[in-house]
Amino acid sequence: MARLPGSGCSGGSFWLLVLAAACLLHRAQVRKPVRCPATCSCTKESIICVGSASVPRAIPSDIGSLSLVNGTFSEIKERMFSHLPSLQLLFIEGNKIETISRNAFRGLRDLTHLSLANNQLKALPRDVFGDLDSLIELDLRGNKFECDCKAKWLFLWLKMTNSTVSDVLCVGPAEFQDKKLNDVSSFDDECTTTDFVVHQILPYQSVSVDTFHSKNDVYVAIAQPSMENCMVLEWDHIEKNFRSYDNITGQSIVGCKAILIDDQVFVVVAQLFGGSHIYKYDESWTKFVKFQDIEVSRISKPNDIELFQIESETFFVIADSSKAGLTTIYKWNNKGFYSYQSLHEWFRDTDAEFVDIDGKSHLILSSRSQIPIILQWNKSSKKFLPHSEIPNMEDVLAVKSFRIQDNLYISLTRFIGDSRIMKWNSKQFVEIQALPSRGAMTLQPFSFKNNHYLALGSDYTFSQIFQWDNEKKLFKIFKEIYVQAPRSFTAVSTDRRDFFFASSFKGHTQIFEHIIVDLSL
Repeated sequence: MARLPGSGCSGGSFWLLVLAAACLLHRAQVRKPVRCPATCSCTKESIICVGSASVPRAIPSDIGSLSLVNGTFSEIKERMFSHLPSLQLLFIEGNKIETISRNAFRGLRDLTHLSLANNQLKALPRDVFGDLDSLIELDLRGNKFECDCKAKWLFLWLKMTNSTVSDVLCVGPAEFQDKKLNDVSSFDDECTTTDFVVHQILPYQSVSVDTFHSKNDVYVAIAQPSMENCMVLEWDHIEKNFRSYDNITGQSIVGCKAILIDDQVFVVVAQLFGGSHIYKYDESWTKFVKFQDIEVSRISKPNDIELFQIESETFFVIADSSKAGLTTIYKWNNKGFYSYQSLHEWFRDTDAEFVDIDGKSHLILSSRSQIPIILQWNKSSKKFLPHSEIPNMEDVLAVKSFRIQDNLYISLTRFIGDSRIMKWNSKQFVEIQALPSRGAMTLQPFSFKNNHYLALGSDYTFSQIFQWDNEKKLFKIFKEIYVQAPRSFTAVSTDRRDFFFASSFKGHTQIFEHIIVDLSL
């Protein structure tokens, strides 16, 4: 047999190979016929399936119309039609569909008509129609939509879309029953909630945290008795974390309180041993340096530091919890802080709270040995004088004041028995709520974005965050967090973000961020 030059093959073998290759190419180009699925009737352009138990997968990819009616399937899953990019008409009617995946219609950019009529849908996932660029008509009749937060996105989409959409009727909530979704009032107030999430963990123990602003920056001062430090942190605007800025060393530091006077920054450092001191920030050294001592004879066992102003003058008070010490007020005299008034002896004060009551300045002192007493500022003597008591409130560790809608409240922390919430009624504080709080060492009120909270820290169980209920005018349990031996909760805001520090006597100090949660997502 003749051979082709240089081919190494005979002429006949060569043409056989060419013919075989041509046959293989022809077979590759000829599409294998797809059988019409059971329960379906098919034409070249459309498929209609009646009573299917699921969405058929063996469907030609180039059909233009698909109907799935009176089926028994209850779900449309992710990308269920992504293999049908040529679809223009899709009718999914009279089935038992309850849920649809957010990406169920991904890839159907040529789809012009979609019907989900007469199913059992109560909600649709956000942006489920996001890929349907060519959509002209959408039919959602005959479903049972709950017009709550999950329908918020659909409510907004209906107002913006150019597609013709059937009426969406609401079956709930009760106030919207039988109304059209388009007629529902705004969801803005009902579709958000809040939460607290861990933002940062500081690997050390602490007993108190104070915050202050200086030159457009935010700082916190953290008392660390076991490490004998007052750690000053600064908010990092780039890394979005709190970072170390300075460190004031001492002996058994139990409190660090910042005082800003004009452009000067002071920190009162209260210690159990070695006396208490005041530090001042030195610009030339870019650190805090000792400014003055506080008399050891007056302050023996400091437990709380409270800063306040009266008639544009700056004061702070240190509550002393020893029998030998004196709870003492100090006043700024443009050169330093000097002892201004000793309040009383032998009462072992655990907390001092400055509060404005009906335009008058008061101090509330808490003690383990007596019920809380209220002192009132006397304008003539320019001293605090005994005014009243909070009766039947023994063993109160601390009193904190707060305001909600111009009403004045106080929280009373009790280690044994229930902690209390009281409201000022223009004559006295009256109890409005009791909170079980066995083992509580702190009950701190704070507010973020018109949301009012109480953080209750216990040595025996999870710490609890309560949120104010505007309708019931009471606090309700909102969230539990785990903080080992909590000693203080401090709110800090910066860069339009809100945090609270949870100090821990036996574990790590935690920073929680207050976030807004959109329930319509």
